[in-house]
Amino acid sequence: MDKKEILKIVDHTLLGQDATWEEIRGILDDAIYYGAASACIPASYVKQAAEYVEGKLPICTVIGFPNGYSTTAVKVFETKDAIANGAEEIDMVINIGRLKDKRYQEITDEIRQIHEACGGKVLKVIIETCLLTEEEKIKMCEIVTEAGAEYIKTSTGFSTGGATFEDVKLMKEHIGKNVKVKAAGGISSFGDAEEFMRLGADRLGTSRLVKIMKNTDTGTGY
Repeated sequence: MDKKEILKIVDHTLLGQDATWEEIRGILDDAIYYGAASACIPASYVKQAAEYVEGKLPICTVIGFPNGYSTTAVKVFETKDAIANGAEEIDMVINIGRLKDKRYQEITDEIRQIHEACGGKVLKVIIETCLLTEEEKIKMCEIVTEAGAEYIKTSTGFSTGGATFEDVKLMKEHIGKNVKVKAAGGISSFGDAEEFMRLGADRLGTSRLVKIMKNTDTGTGY
């Protein structure tokens, strides 16, 4: 598959706690240059980033990140603030403890409230697959579908593991027809990216693919 086509579905990502504006600006420049789907950055940089890109690139940010155990009210406020600052896509982390406690309705309600706070912008729901049983992963596919979010996402990249082929395949088999899959965490090659796409991933969260392109780019295009 053409690498340009793969990069079109990549959320070029920098979420480290020590990320500086200079580094964020580099992520934005590279995401624009290589035609990424968005740049996924910390919420504190959203306003500055949105002004910097001037509509050339969707800005994505994360809510309740990376642990997911903020209250729903806090997550809703974070979401509204991010949208007001110019975010066009929101990646939220579920409350994993509530899932373990089988408090499914509370999780559904939280996703619905955050989706409403998005005001029509894209919502991706991070379920942190590395911490879940297969039964819990399937249940989250059902909950995300019921709650109306646009995407279910595998991982934060900050826990014990990232996206796996098996998880993407499982999620694709159990989500509703209006839900897409985002694979994130540990995607380190174009070969892996192609396999995730073949298995049903509609979006990829990674910084490594653009870095690979930069290291191989001769200045004459892709």
